Amino acid sequence: MPPVVCTLLACLAACFRSRRSMQLEILALRHQLVVYQQSVPRPRIQPTDRLLWSWLALAWAGWQEALTFVQPRTVIAWQQKRFREHWRRLSQGRRPGRPTVRKEVRELIHDMWQANPTWGSPRIVGELRKLGLDVAKSTVERYRVPPRKPPSPTWKAFLNNHVQAMVALDFFVVPTVTHKLLFVLVMLAHERRRVVHFNITEHPTAEWTAQQVLEAFPWDNVPPYFLRDRDRIYGTAFRQRVRHMGIEEVLIAHGVRGKIPLWSG
Repeated sequence: MPPVVCTLLACLAACFRSRRSMQLEILALRHQLVVYQQSVPRPRIQPTDRLLWSWLALAWAGWQEALTFVQPRTVIAWQQKRFREHWRRLSQGRRPGRPTVRKEVRELIHDMWQANPTWGSPRIVGELRKLGLDVAKSTVERYRVPPRKPPSPTWKAFLNNHVQAMVALDFFVVPTVTHKLLFVLVMLAHERRRVVHFNITEHPTAEWTAQQVLEAFPWDNVPPYFLRDRDRIYGTAFRQRVRHMGIEEVLIAHGVRGKIPLWSG
């Protein structure tokens, strides 16, 4: 028999017993309760036990003094859980979200997109309403035929298409015997890996680099593309000089610094 039922029957029987007998029984029960608390690490609590103490916490002001097998905050947590579950059942009485679109309607939208590629979503919504189908514009766009886009060219395809008109430039460092660092600028034609121009300096600047471009390429044989990294040495002066010469800069991806583009290809 469940503990709650036994407790209710004992409470009903206590109404017909004397006060002395009830006090002795309470003494015996409290002694046994102390023994159980010292021997049982964690009592097994049934859902009916939670329901009973949730009701006692609402109906009896002294329920916390009589509670021993769990903490009072545990009973409060039971009440909060029952409250959340009650309102969750009320709020989730029906299936959440929009009703699903029938398979026949989805296939019809798909066929209309394929048969009339120039129609927009409002036109298809109007045609469906003529057939007695009330469908939203977002639903039509969701089930439309995805347009075929030509694949974007890859970096390798760009190099293959413009390798004859591309010049790469980059710096590398040379330590000297006197413990100095010399910065060497090299400009290389990608088609034959031919060195177009090089120069050495101890203090590279954007103005110096721009002057090297002007010296390497007279106005009659300017390359269409410059391939370079994202180093800060190519500052405003360099970019303006290159733009005025009609050269388009092609920057390598981030994080490739140190992998000099001069020897790629």
